[in-house]
Amino acid sequence: MNISTFKAFRSRNYSLYFTGQSVSLIGTWMQRTAVYWLVYMQTHSAFMLGLVLFATQFPSFLLSPLGGVISDRYNRYKVLLVTQIASLIQASLLVMVVVFTQYQIWEIFALSILLGIINAVDVPARQSMVYEMVDYKEDLPNAIALNSSMVNLARLIGPALSGIILEKLGAGTCFLINAFSFLAVILSLLLMRYPKFVPRQHPGKVVGEFREGWKYLKRTPSLAYVIILIALVSLLVVPFITLLPVYAKVIFNGNASTFGYLNSAIGLGAIGGAFFLASMKAGVNLKKFLFISLLIFGGALILFSHITNLPLALLFAMLAGFGMMSQSTISNTIIQTNVSLEMRGRIISYFAMAFFGMQPLGGLLIGAVSQSIGAPYTILAEGLAAVVIALIFLPFFRKEFLNKKDEIKLVESEDPTVTINNN
Repeated sequence: MNISTFKAFRSRNYSLYFTGQSVSLIGTWMQRTAVYWLVYMQTHSAFMLGLVLFATQFPSFLLSPLGGVISDRYNRYKVLLVTQIASLIQASLLVMVVVFTQYQIWEIFALSILLGIINAVDVPARQSMVYEMVDYKEDLPNAIALNSSMVNLARLIGPALSGIILEKLGAGTCFLINAFSFLAVILSLLLMRYPKFVPRQHPGKVVGEFREGWKYLKRTPSLAYVIILIALVSLLVVPFITLLPVYAKVIFNGNASTFGYLNSAIGLGAIGGAFFLASMKAGVNLKKFLFISLLIFGGALILFSHITNLPLALLFAMLAGFGMMSQSTISNTIIQTNVSLEMRGRIISYFAMAFFGMQPLGGLLIGAVSQSIGAPYTILAEGLAAVVIALIFLPFFRKEFLNKKDEIKLVESEDPTVTINNN
């Protein structure tokens, strides 16, 4: 790791964004961990764990295209400010429901759905803004990799803190900390020196703009294939995280702290992968690393599935975190560095549909399957699915990318808003 690993921080707006989001995401992971544990303790059902994931993320699958259009039509800075305030309100409502009432599980599910609706607008705006916050466009791949390190550092710290607080103070305290954490990102947005928003002409209707994004994706198959791949992985592999409470409680005979350790191990592996990607030199073959990361992800899950020794399981969980983060970050980097600016919000919304939207469907599938064959065999099947997906897409990788270096260069055309694909 060297100074070039952090070169995106020379952009003031991005540094502010990174700082605020780092604090906020720790709170987000604390809330997410507490929600999963709360639901499992109330229901003792793996299927219900899948259902709460479905409730949180399926709205993103349905509404992300609308969120992408909003991101391309309106001031992304103001859109993000609104979504962060809305997320603060959602976390505050969780606090009131859990701490001050005799809550029912359906109330937790309802507030999870509300969060999913907010995220459907938040994710396209937030991801698209990264391009605008980076002053030196050659730093964009580095900024995306640092974003992943931020997310996974939060994944490392948040669940560990949540596990301790769940044991000592209860889920309501986790939700309260998350509510306060949104103040950090709101403050960072207010401190930014953001350029004045210049509205663009949008003569078409919202549905028409959505169709434009779809046509653009069909004209750029290299992006479409990446989105299809990430959709399959999100459907069949990533939902393994919904079964972690089962491993913590049943396989390892542990408690909320054990659950936190498992989540943190995944986060530790993921942050290691993020810093590895941030340190990579320009001109590397990203698709080759995408293929390798899928194999690592699948292999780690296969090894993790039937382990009953906790320290060894934590090691394989770290490897799974490395593979999971690497494949999603590389996919995001390929899309962000090869899509035109005017289509950025809409194409990122498709990425959000694939990555976030397919996970809840996968959560339901994995929850149902695990009820029949058990959590260990379900995670074994997920690991095998990752390997199979990598092999299915191998001809695509070889044809498009292994014969040519996937040199990601941001070339300014005569229209400075367009990023050109140099494959």
